[in-house]
Amino acid sequence: MSISPDRYPRVTALICTLNEEQNLPHVLPRIPAWVGEVLVVDGHSTDKTVEVTRRIRPDISILNQPGRGKGDALRYGIEQAGGDIVVTLDADGSTDPAEMPRFIAPLLEGCDFVKGSRLSNSHPSSMPRHRRLGNKVLVAAFNLLFHEKYTDVCSGYNAFWKKAFLRIRPSRDGFEMEQQILAKAKKAGLKIIEVGHEDKGRLGETSKVSGLKQGFRDLLVIIVERFRD
Repeated sequence: MSISPDRYPRVTALICTLNEEQNLPHVLPRIPAWVGEVLVVDGHSTDKTVEVTRRIRPDISILNQPGRGKGDALRYGIEQAGGDIVVTLDADGSTDPAEMPRFIAPLLEGCDFVKGSRLSNSHPSSMPRHRRLGNKVLVAAFNLLFHEKYTDVCSGYNAFWKKAFLRIRPSRDGFEMEQQILAKAKKAGLKIIEVGHEDKGRLGETSKVSGLKQGFRDLLVIIVERFRD
């Protein structure tokens, strides 16, 4: 798919960072040239994340996260984004920016929200067994409660119209906001489609997520949002 910035709405690529100086050189150069805005929300990094970002992409917009947690960073970044469409990318190199056109195409055809799936076509070799099991539990719970057939509800690769996001107003500050966004979008009647994408796994450092504790939070959010008025 070829995208022309003159023909289509402006796109913001949003990346939330926290000590990602090792990984950003593998992410930022792969963002397509037609992306109108690259926006980084930095969560108080103590390494050279900000310096590396500015060196690679002098045109990039860097914001300091006002609070803590990925959900807080996402919400703030989306609110500040200048694009009509926002695409969220992981800073750790697990998501490939070159796949962005496949996420944007359904939006231009009438969808409100395009959610990524790491598991629709394959099982990432880098994903530990306990995380695979946890994802299966979360997907089964979401599909049961919301009558869907998704294969993944934890991917950080998503694309949506900014105006659609502003309709649902998620409130969670942690990683569980990704499940809250999906639940709220479903309840709001937004048109959602799942798109498979490659998951290369985290390139450097270790995951910042506590698998078991975060899994319980994710599950709780799914249940609470299903029955919340």
